[in-house]
Amino acid sequence: MSYYVPKNLFNIDANPKTIKGQKLGFRTMVLYMAPHKLSGQNFCPMAEIAGCVEACLNTAGNPAYAKTKEKARLNKARYFIENEQAFMRQVMREIEREHKKALRDNVTLLVRLNGTTDIRWENVRVDGKTIFEHFPLVQFYDYTKIANRKDIPANYDLTFSYSGILAYQPFVKTAIKSGLRVAVVFRDKKKIPASFIGLPVVSGDDSDVRHIDPQGVVVALYAKGKAKTDNSGFVVDAPVFQLAVA
Repeated sequence: MSYYVPKNLFNIDANPKTIKGQKLGFRTMVLYMAPHKLSGQNFCPMAEIAGCVEACLNTAGNPAYAKTKEKARLNKARYFIENEQAFMRQVMREIEREHKKALRDNVTLLVRLNGTTDIRWENVRVDGKTIFEHFPLVQFYDYTKIANRKDIPANYDLTFSYSGILAYQPFVKTAIKSGLRVAVVFRDKKKIPASFIGLPVVSGDDSDVRHIDPQGVVVALYAKGKAKTDNSGFVVDAPVFQLAVA
């Protein structure tokens, strides 16, 4: 066995954006695991096409804790790979515990399963059901670079994640045609356009409560960690990529 069972899988309101959701009456659980191929299994299937490997949010945060954080995320990924059912049952226990706390505290619980991954959780089952079926009254949400996800549960909100890389543009077009909400990472928060790729732009920095944003808009996010110096096209220098999708 190449993993240990951590005391907790989820972080609870542990970053500035999720903390901002508290003023809206939300408490947020986020599951962070080693992204892309760091665990030996690809948890981000579109990462190379979209060019977000180097700019991954996995690098954001306090550098002083980077190694400890990376080891913990790798351990969770190994736990999921090697003992999926035990992992998912722990996920269920933690969600159930926090849901009860949220009800007691009169706040709404949000659960983000892909903090630094892009797993199709709608295809993962524990005891014969998806996690969404086990918790029909809990609101789940994620960002994804997979444009063709089907049969998404009603309590699972997805925001498509943009990249300006040419090879990725067919997937961006699919997302736009589907009327999805599109998250775009801009380098400079002072240079955010009123519209982008033909969609109106709204701020995504006020909180991480995405499911209350309308569909068919661009949600403006701002570069963090290594993304600040990314030049692949994943991070947008508006208006250079204004016409990236015709």
